Amino acid sequence: MPIKIPNALPATETLENENIFVITESRAISQDIRPLHILVLNLMPTKIVTETQLARVLGNTPLQVELELLQVKSHESKNVSQEHMLAFYKTFDEIKENRYDGMVITGAPVEHLTFEEVDYWDELCEIMDWSRTHVHSTFHICWGAQAGLYRHYGIPKRSLDKKLFGVFEHHVERKQSILFRGFDDVFMAPHSRHTTIDRADIEARPELKILASSEDAGVYAIQTEGGRQVFVMGHSEYDADTLEKEYLRDKNLGLPIEVPRNYYPNDDDTQRPRVTWRGHANLLYSNWLNYFVYQNTPYDLSEIQ
Repeated sequence: MPIKIPNALPATETLENENIFVITESRAISQDIRPLHILVLNLMPTKIVTETQLARVLGNTPLQVELELLQVKSHESKNVSQEHMLAFYKTFDEIKENRYDGMVITGAPVEHLTFEEVDYWDELCEIMDWSRTHVHSTFHICWGAQAGLYRHYGIPKRSLDKKLFGVFEHHVERKQSILFRGFDDVFMAPHSRHTTIDRADIEARPELKILASSEDAGVYAIQTEGGRQVFVMGHSEYDADTLEKEYLRDKNLGLPIEVPRNYYPNDDDTQRPRVTWRGHANLLYSNWLNYFVYQNTPYDLSEIQ
């Protein structure tokens, strides 16, 4: 089954060229199927890139997904045209009376700030609080995961001595976790961040379950009982060249940046990067959509508690 995305969204052509099944709104109207309504709060500055990455992994399932894009109105995006934002994004005021099967909250490049210093923090808190009663399952990514753990459970983020940058080996801790059903014992996932969450802080909250972790990258995935909230510290949705673009950008600017670990063969940045996480990414999002959203969400969204 396809992912349903707005007519003329730039991701459409990219995904069709990759042989990913998508349908536009006009075509979906003729189908007598209730799609999963998934809301994406996109906090990344590269809006179109992130839209495409998430549409790719959310669309690679047998389920029909209807994607809706949300922005924070208290922050103006400088890396995409206002025409694009007006055409494809809604504000919280426009959707706050709705209910959704699932929601994704992306990361954001604001790690150097405390949460309260982020200019849209108050609005983000309002949206995260709203998600507990209007969304069946919310999937938080990287900084979005740290923000969610801080807002909902008071868990602080902590600065790392140096940037965690590269593709790292992880292992599944809770073998019975349906989010990681079908996973190998060891899998790879990209990270690009300056902050982390301490394991002890998570373990102090009995309602939070650690599902997977890495010796190098720390705790990777956390969920609440029943999966109404999922927190993932890495970026499994990244494209093959996402880390390379970030690395070359900082290198060309003369900023201190190390070669992303386990990304280039033999960590040699003259060679082509290897993609070792794509299978994990597709299975992670497929499991979330199937087991935490599709299998459990009420058919009538007004019944979400």
